[in-house]
Amino acid sequence: QVQLVESGGGLVQPGGSLRLSCATYGFSFMTYGMTWYRQAPGKERELVAPISSSGRTTTHADPVKGRFTVSRDNNGNTMYLQRNSLTPEDTGVYYCYLTRMGSVYWGQGTQVTVSS
Repeated sequence: QVQLVESGGGLVQPGGSLRLSCATYGFSFMTYGMTWYRQAPGKERELVAPISSSGRTTTHADPVKGRFTVSRDNNGNTMYLQRNSLTPEDTGVYYCYLTRMGSVYWGQGTQVTVSS
């Protein structure tokens, strides 16, 4: 069955860096595009960045566009999210998202806390 497993979050000081991972299982990873979302405390879930099956990224009108680098390793069935110079506004739970054959899949999320 399809599984999306985020990891790499943690407590980071402002100005620090994080690279989040989304390991995937149960489907042909290289065939599908995927998306990173995040949800700050008390806020609605918001789009961070999508990536196509081939690694193409798309600009979206959202609060965090241009602040993250999304990539993927089709050989390792893993999607990544890189962010340098983190700020407290980056705090939240980051989620992996997939639509496949009419179904929607979410990972469990990984917590990112940016605080001094």
